[in-house]
Parts: sequence; C-alpha cells; structure tokens
Amino acid sequence: MENLVVIREAQKSDHSFIFELSPYLAEVAQLEWHTEAAIQKMQDDYIAEMLAETSQPNATFIAESNNVPLGFIHVRTHKDSISGETCGTIPLLAVSPKSQGLGVGKLLIEHAEKWAKNLGCRLLHLEMFANNKKADSFYKNIGFKPETVHMIKPI
Repeated sequence: MENLVVIREAQKSDHSFIFELSPYLAEVAQLEWHTEAAIQKMQDDYIAEMLAETSQPNATFIAESNNVPLGFIHVRTHKDSISGETCGTIPLLAVSPKSQGLGVGKLLIEHAEKWAKNLGCRLLHLEMFANNKKADSFYKNIGFKPETVHMIKPI
C-alpha cells in the first residue's frame, strides 16, 4: 500500500522536522496577553527541553508515509497529581497542516498509549492550549476528558 503510515522512533535527523512544526504549535495558543514572539520562544524552548537527554523514561515518535514525515508525538512518564502513580503524559503532538484530518494524530496517540501501557501506566495525560478548539474536539473524540483547568487573568 503506497499511503501506509509508519510510526517509528525519532532520530536526531528528525529534529529539524519537529522544529518546523513549532510555529503551528505556537499559532494555536491564541493568548492575547502574551506576544507572538514570547509564545514562539516558549514553544521552541519547550521542544528543545523535550528532545534533550534525560533519565526520565520518554520517547519521540515520527509518523511518516513514503519516507515523508507527517507528524510527531513526544511521550514521557509523569507523576499523577491526584493518585501519585506513574502515568504517561503527552507534552507534544503535532501533525503537519497538509496531513491533518487523515488519522495521523490518532495513530500517534495510539502508539503513545502502547508505549505507556508497556511501562505499566494506567493513565495517559496531556495538556493543550485552552483556545485550541480543534485539538479539544479531537482529544474528546478519542476518549480524553478534562480533569483540571488552569486559568489566568491579565492584571
């Protein structure tokens, strides 16, 4: 099948593709109390932090078709703030704009779920920008539910 999507572990050579998606991740924030430059810097710094070497169990996966990257997901372990148990968390998920709506994000989430289950995790967390309605709908459709809400007020 020519359009088969393959999920594989990211290599250092994939970092440029991951950073290419940073502007799209920053764009959905829509936080009028922060400058676009501040949001972009935060997103770039966050990606760099996630890709840095650490002793914490983590993995970054690339979805690709015909050797063309379509999206990525980063998953790591996290201490649940309510139960204290180790669970999985997804700090980053991005699908290139031309590949959105093709099921790539769902495939990446399923891969992250398997990764977390293999470590014995019972829960999978994620965070997203509150104004990202498209992501909110996507995550709810695949079974995620809100647990806490972090709010902010410019003063």
